[in-house]
Amino acid sequence: VDGWSRARLQRLIEAEDVLVNGKPVKASYQVCENDEIEVELTPAPSSNFAPEAIPLDIVFEDDDLIVVNKPAGLVVHPAAGVHSGTLANALAYHFQQLSKAGSTRPGIVHRLDKDTSGLLVAARTESAHEYLADQFRAREVFKSYVALVYGVVKEAAGRIEQPIARDPRNRTRMAIVAGGRGALSLYKVRRSYDSFTLLDVELKTGRTHQIRVHLSWLKHPVVGDELYGAGRENNVQDVQLRAQIRKLNRHFLHAEQLGFRHPRTGEPMRFTAPLPIELLSLLEQLEARQAHN
Repeated sequence: VDGWSRARLQRLIEAEDVLVNGKPVKASYQVCENDEIEVELTPAPSSNFAPEAIPLDIVFEDDDLIVVNKPAGLVVHPAAGVHSGTLANALAYHFQQLSKAGSTRPGIVHRLDKDTSGLLVAARTESAHEYLADQFRAREVFKSYVALVYGVVKEAAGRIEQPIARDPRNRTRMAIVAGGRGALSLYKVRRSYDSFTLLDVELKTGRTHQIRVHLSWLKHPVVGDELYGAGRENNVQDVQLRAQIRKLNRHFLHAEQLGFRHPRTGEPMRFTAPLPIELLSLLEQLEARQAHN
């Protein structure tokens, strides 16, 4: 493809933007006669990458890496339609030394969805980037999220192992698709309310929208998720609670814990980020409602 590097095309395959006969494939797939290949190409972001003075909540930093507590509403790096105002722009402003993973993604090792808050690690050197990326690929990174979902989850703990791929009917969504990429999420109930459940969810794989897709498949979509749980707030009987959910302007999903080995020393590191105020406020309202009932 003219103007596209092999590495970028590889990332397209990994992101499941390349489908063969309607299904995602591995880069090693041997194309057969009569195969129908669909490739979703988005324009390459501009290489004119501008540092921007966006405030950051830095949890940890040293010469090798940075751990950030990302707020909801902040896109991680420029992509089609988003060319500024991202976490990558902010990192470039606050830190002169970042790994060069790409002109539009300095330091970025992994991503969080725009409306997911919480912990994210960025690399400051090429060697740190490679070491951290290897840990993510080998599924050695500990990633634990807090999610508030609709409905009462009956099991105290559970395992969701369902394959994920792009929704063939809507390319902006992911879906449970036979033949999709393997995805495993483990959950535990932290707190139950009369029509909501607060969950701890550990990601064993890192598919796009994984927790949101898996919990929606479980019939317990994440509160505030307009893509996988649209309209569910209309069923909330409490008028004040329904209004607060609508006012959230994000989904209730927070990357609370992140653990990995330090790229230079090999030392195990574990970080925790408290729930942001808007999520705590919603929980306080649920607690008050529960006590009143």
